[in-house]
Amino acid sequence: MSARIAHLPSDTTADQIAAGLRSDGVVIIDQLVAEEACDRVASELEPHLEAVRPGRDAFEGSRTRRPGALLGRSPSSVELIAHELVLAAVDQVLWPQKTTFQLHLTQAIAIGPGETEQLLHRDQWAFDFFEFPPEVEVEVSTIWALTDFTEENGATRVVPGSHRLPDEEVRSLGPDDTVPAEMSRGSVVLYTGRTVHGGGANRTDTDRVGINVDYALGWLRQEENQYLSVPREVAAALPERVQRLMGYQMGAYALGYMDDLRDPIRALGHGGADADGAPTFSTHR
Repeated sequence: MSARIAHLPSDTTADQIAAGLRSDGVVIIDQLVAEEACDRVASELEPHLEAVRPGRDAFEGSRTRRPGALLGRSPSSVELIAHELVLAAVDQVLWPQKTTFQLHLTQAIAIGPGETEQLLHRDQWAFDFFEFPPEVEVEVSTIWALTDFTEENGATRVVPGSHRLPDEEVRSLGPDDTVPAEMSRGSVVLYTGRTVHGGGANRTDTDRVGINVDYALGWLRQEENQYLSVPREVAAALPERVQRLMGYQMGAYALGYMDDLRDPIRALGHGGADADGAPTFSTHR
C-alpha cells in the first residue's frame, strides 16, 4: 500500500483521475474550484450548520455536524455536485456493467475543535455490509475542502491501497496505517467505496468544513433519499442533468419507472417517452 496520496492539478483529465483511483483507491485534485465558489457554498450552508445537532454516536462524532440535502439548501453546491470532471472520472471507475449512476448522498461535514478520530470504515458498508466481488466498484466518494484540510484540524484519514483488501483484513487496520488527505481550500479528494478512511481528530480551535458528495450505481438504493430531502419545486428548477443524477431517471431497464412504465423525469415536467410510449433514460456511457 502507498504511503502517500497522489495530488493532481486542476487541469488533469478524467483518465488520470480514474487511473489514480484504480491504483491507489484515492486521489486529490488541487484547487478544482475557486475560493469564490467556496465562499458562496459556505455562506448558503452557514445557517444549516448552526441549526443541526452534533452526531448521535461516536461514529458520527459528538463534535461533528452533518447537514444534508445540499441541493435543496445550497444552490451553489450544484457546481461541486455536478462538476463535469468529477462525473467523468466517476463514470469510468464505477463497475462498467451499468446503465446509470446516481447521487448516493450529499452533506456538509464540520469537524469541530476537540473531535476525536472517526472509526475507520468503507463507505460501501452502507449496503448492509455486503461484500461485493473485488472487481465490482459500486461507489465513489468525494470530499470538497471549504476550509484548508490539515492533519491538525481533522483532514480525512485514508489508507491508500486498501481498496484491494478483503473485509477481514480491513478490520485490522488502525490509525498508524492512515495518511491525512491534506489539501487547500477548493480542492477535492476522491476515493472508492472500498477505500478505508475516517474523519481525523481536530486539535485546533476552528472547524474543518468539507462537502461530502458520493455517487453510486443506479441500481442500488441511495443513502440519502433525494426525493424527500429536496423539495419537488426545488428539484424541478434544477438542470435536467442534475435531476437525473438525483435519481429522476431509470436506474436500468425497468428499474425505477413511475405508474404506466413512464420515465420518472416526467414527474418534473420533462418528456421521457419515445414515439412508441416506451420509457427512455439517459446513460453516462
